[in-house]
Amino acid sequence: MKSLQLLSFLLLSCIIISANAYEGKKKEALGSQSEHTTAKKYQRNLETKFRLYTDTAEGSCRVFVNQLETLDKCGFNASLPLVMIVHGWSVDGILESWIWKMAAALKSQHNQMNVIVADWLTLAHQHYPIAVQNTRTTGQEIAQFVEWLEESVQFSRSNVHLIGYSLGAHVSGFAGSFINGTKKIGRITGLDPAGPLFEGMSPTDRLSPDDANFVDAIHTFTKQHMGLSVGIKQPVAHFDFYPNGGTFQPGCHILHVYNHIAQYGINGIAQTVKCAHERSVHLFIDSLLHKDKQSTAYWCNDINTFNKGLCLNCRKNRCNTLGYNIREERLPKSRRLFLKTRARMPFKVYHYQFKIHIVNEIEGKQIEPAFTMSLAGTKEDAKKLHIPLVEGITGNKTYSFLITLDTDIGDIIMVKLKWEGTPVWENIWDTFQTIIPWRKGTRRPGLIVKAIRVKAGETQHKYTFCPQSIDNIHLHPSQEKTFVSCEDHFQRNI
Repeated sequence: MKSLQLLSFLLLSCIIISANAYEGKKKEALGSQSEHTTAKKYQRNLETKFRLYTDTAEGSCRVFVNQLETLDKCGFNASLPLVMIVHGWSVDGILESWIWKMAAALKSQHNQMNVIVADWLTLAHQHYPIAVQNTRTTGQEIAQFVEWLEESVQFSRSNVHLIGYSLGAHVSGFAGSFINGTKKIGRITGLDPAGPLFEGMSPTDRLSPDDANFVDAIHTFTKQHMGLSVGIKQPVAHFDFYPNGGTFQPGCHILHVYNHIAQYGINGIAQTVKCAHERSVHLFIDSLLHKDKQSTAYWCNDINTFNKGLCLNCRKNRCNTLGYNIREERLPKSRRLFLKTRARMPFKVYHYQFKIHIVNEIEGKQIEPAFTMSLAGTKEDAKKLHIPLVEGITGNKTYSFLITLDTDIGDIIMVKLKWEGTPVWENIWDTFQTIIPWRKGTRRPGLIVKAIRVKAGETQHKYTFCPQSIDNIHLHPSQEKTFVSCEDHFQRNI
């Protein structure tokens, strides 16, 4: 926990310092839209540079507002959709490498589109509160750019998709709200929208579902430190995705700094600091590069409920695909979706809810055994899976939990459940047998596992497994029992 707090502190410290220095300008930085609508329409000297991505040695070609010849020179095709990448706050004043990776992924997988990078480095490379203030200016310039395309080459704003990272997410939101007319731009994707000076603000002062026909957001670093989080925690879209709960991401622990240094050199320290924040970017790129491994997320109230496996329901549009290939659906209220991911690409995992009905024969005694589970599937097997029970076993009760697998094992055909007993556990169990008498002859008391019910999130398939041997249903320390497919006579929902 201390390491995690240190990690978030490293990234937030410069934000906090600059925010304190400019606290008096906070209201100015988050002023109303009316203060920013007096700029001359289609002014020639915009601060934002619009770079059309190309497969040339230069990598991009700059398009200038009011200069139609630059559209032709750069190869802009008005009949194709436009995806615009909007970066975030800049510490070093250099366009980050992920921008070009995303542009290349978009073009390689969807060649029939225009990809433009909105370079607002001159306004982003400032003290954080000033950069926050500049998000409105940049948003207005992007709106002007889209309006110019509409008027000059009859390009439809509904074919515009803005992808904004961190502060760039709010830039995209302002672009959507500043554009003139009643029609909205097509889509905005917010990649871990920035939290400081935006958390808790009204929808007009941040990215919101009203800014485009469809808005989605991926939250990956909402862990709070000193009252602030790098990414915004509150919902800001029609669909808000919270991978691994959204607070932190696997593989981004401070202990992984050595791996990052080996990969990036001295810049590996910076990579560790921004790892969880930038994970939103790589999750989106992953959705482009791995079409056969699209990550599914599920509507749920909170991560604790999700970890019990209680939310793997896709009925009535309760699940959706994370990233570029999301199912676009406007909702009257923001919907929070959760999922688990791996630490690296491809990030997809397969979600399963397990419900195990256990009877503890030792009356009045709660026990906390460690279980592992092995699964036999039609494609492959999964062995020695730890069962994350969060409560002790008492009485006659059904326990629910979430298991994730990195690979698709196909349909589950058999389950093996093992009580990972130790000599200490066995001694305790023998003591129970001596002190607490049991009523059924001389049989040793134990745990009775009546049934195991499984639901696969990705396929929505349901399975029920019963003990292979009905004459030997008791489970003791160090023992393993096999469960085979059977009919669910209770027909319980899972």
